[in-house]
Amino acid sequence: MRRQAAGWFAAGVSVPEVAARLRVSQTAVYGWRKRWRAGGEDALASKGPGGSRCRLDEARLRRLADALDEGPATHGFGDDQRWTLVRVSDLIVRMFRIRYTLRGTSYLLHRIGWSVQVPSHRPVERDEGAVATWRREVWPAGKR
Repeated sequence: MRRQAAGWFAAGVSVPEVAARLRVSQTAVYGWRKRWRAGGEDALASKGPGGSRCRLDEARLRRLADALDEGPATHGFGDDQRWTLVRVSDLIVRMFRIRYTLRGTSYLLHRIGWSVQVPSHRPVERDEGAVATWRREVWPAGKR
C-alpha cells in the first residue's frame, strides 16, 4: 500500500485522494508522504509487525496449549469446564512466572489457535415474555 502511494506522490496525486483510494486516514498518508520525501520509496518499506515480542517461546506455547487441552479442573479451577481470560492468565503465571494482561492473554490464545466461544443456545431458564416486556417498558424509561 505504501509503495503504491509513492507512485501517486510522484505523480502529484493529492493526499485526500490517496487516502480515499487506499481507504486509510489522511494522517497516515501525510506520514507516508513525509517519509517518502525524506528517504524515497525505500523509506516506505515495512518494518515488520508492530508490538512487543512474545515472551513465551514455541516450546512454552506448546506446553500452554497442552495444559489448556487438559481442562480447567485439572489445574485446580473447580468443576466448571470453562477457560476464562483470568484463569488462563493465572495459569501462565503459575506455569512460567510471566504476567500477561487480559488483552495480552487474548492475543496469546488467538496465536495458539484458541478463540472466544459463544453459547450456541439460550439458557432453558430464559423467559422470552419477560425479556420482551423489559425491552418494551423498563429499558426506554431508563434511557430518559
